[in-house]
Amino acid sequence: MRQLQDWLFARRPFDSLTRTVPTLEELLHTLSTTFGYDEFRPLQREIIETFLTGRDVFALLPTGGGKSMCFQLPALHRTGLTIVVSPLIALMKDQVDQMQAAGVAATFLNSSLDSATARSRLAGLHRGEFRLLYVAPERLMLDNWKENLRAWNVQCLAIDEAHCVSEWGHDFRPEYRQIAQLRDLLPEIPIIALTATATARVREDIVKHLRLRNPAVFVASFNRPNLTYKVLPKDEPLKQIIEWAKRREDESGIVYCASRATAERVAESLAARGYAAKPYHAGLDAAERARNQELFLRDETKIICATIAFGMGINKPNVRWVIHYDLPKNIEGYYQETGRAGRDGLPGDCLLLFSGGDIAKQTHFLDEMTDAAEQARARQQLRLMASYGQSTGCRRRELLAYFGETFPLDNCAACDNCQEPRDTYDGTVLAQKFLSCVYRCRQASRFGVGLNHVVEVLVGAKTEKVLKWGHDRLSTYGIGGDFPRARWLSVGRELQRLGYVAPGTGEFPTLELTECGLDVLKSRRPVQLTETPDLTPKAKRAPIRREGDVACDEILLAELKKLRKRLADDREVPAYVIFGDKTLRQMARDYPIRERDMHGIFGMGEKKHDEFGATFSKFIAEFLENNPRQQFNNV
Repeated sequence: MRQLQDWLFARRPFDSLTRTVPTLEELLHTLSTTFGYDEFRPLQREIIETFLTGRDVFALLPTGGGKSMCFQLPALHRTGLTIVVSPLIALMKDQVDQMQAAGVAATFLNSSLDSATARSRLAGLHRGEFRLLYVAPERLMLDNWKENLRAWNVQCLAIDEAHCVSEWGHDFRPEYRQIAQLRDLLPEIPIIALTATATARVREDIVKHLRLRNPAVFVASFNRPNLTYKVLPKDEPLKQIIEWAKRREDESGIVYCASRATAERVAESLAARGYAAKPYHAGLDAAERARNQELFLRDETKIICATIAFGMGINKPNVRWVIHYDLPKNIEGYYQETGRAGRDGLPGDCLLLFSGGDIAKQTHFLDEMTDAAEQARARQQLRLMASYGQSTGCRRRELLAYFGETFPLDNCAACDNCQEPRDTYDGTVLAQKFLSCVYRCRQASRFGVGLNHVVEVLVGAKTEKVLKWGHDRLSTYGIGGDFPRARWLSVGRELQRLGYVAPGTGEFPTLELTECGLDVLKSRRPVQLTETPDLTPKAKRAPIRREGDVACDEILLAELKKLRKRLADDREVPAYVIFGDKTLRQMARDYPIRERDMHGIFGMGEKKHDEFGATFSKFIAEFLENNPRQQFNNV
């Protein structure tokens, strides 16, 4: 009977007529025994159950929300092959490593393999040895693959990073448009499209271009409650990053930069001060880029400095912080990049270094765009990003609002504006001086000047440009000498946030009075300004403690990480493939000293229990011979 059943599955794609959808008990059993999890994350169960009925699915889950489980677990309840379309080689290898570590028969095919390895894997696919195949979209459409796809008993297709199919998305890839051709080649198989970030317009585009048939649509909350958002005025940014890293020396972080040169410079500066930092951008040769990424994945390099334009495609769960050195082009990209922090559900910190000069640079690049409609869209995106950076309201509320979601609380307690609301003060006199200076500079020279120049005039500086343009003879020259430059820069940014001044439209980054600003200047009506936050994070050497960190024996945790690293190096995989930080934290809290005590530890599936349970329990028992057992309050 079993052979007949297998033959039936081999002859016809899976659908609701060939097999009953697994019960919740069966799904939870697989979740526990294979992956070591006791419960589903939000919407995972509903997505999995719907997909197993044979229906097309569109699923939007935030980064760290468990998208991969939505096709990995169904693959284990189907007889046949699940094909996963993934855009990046590194991401494929990473997910396959984790699947194999959990005992799942998974493989990938891409250009990184030599011909002998590729032939061996193709032969394995023809023999039906794999449940999951990860592949790039362009390889799927090769002519010689059509017969392969028909022969491999393909049961379903999962499109990861599905926003790549949409030109309205932040990472459009033309090759993703070809995937829809599989509808004609394999018309009966269900498709699941997954993404971590997509506006309503992008969602519609995905459904259209992938030719999803009456898909069940699941949209989870975009809220990442474990992430804290902070914005600081950019002021000596290298110093700001170094001060930030001082308190996080043992943690992995990413610094996103707008240019390759900046990524190189920041990495070199950090490395010169003893931090394990490497650059990552498209200008590096493939071997160096792959090497730097591998060092980062394996925790040899703690900090990676990457260009915003070049997606990293990593699945590293223990990135604890993300810094944006430069202003992102849009909120969607910013959300995606900050989402690389805290994928394991443990706390993560996100810092944006904000500068009005960055807005001006981006605006200059937009001026060179030839497509008027595209330029208008990009300008609107940049305005929204600038508004986020200048906002004094809840950062989380603003991010969620962009995606059409309302945050239900008045205070998120996890962004700088909610944690430390800034005081306001009567800034009428300061505003009058600043706006008047902008006006006088424009009137005298017939062209606008930048923020820094306005400040130089206000404080009475004798710079080359101030003297060359005769601005030392203006009535506003030196009238702000009783305040430092940093204070005036803050005032200028605040007035820009309030809409009293705005970036000019010319080639150079300038400030211009708006109609509203001119009205304020003439009417002398009161202006309330917001105090500037501290420009640098507190540079204390003590490691930070984040709300949400599970209390545990930190000494034991450090030793368990060393053990995990040795085991990972022996197997030539990243440490998190062995166990995630959340698993080690529970071990360092519960002290499982016998192999059977490992059952129930988060992330401890059967295969990992068989392979590592005895090693870790013995290690913990030996640790307790020389160290006291600590007591923790229940959480």
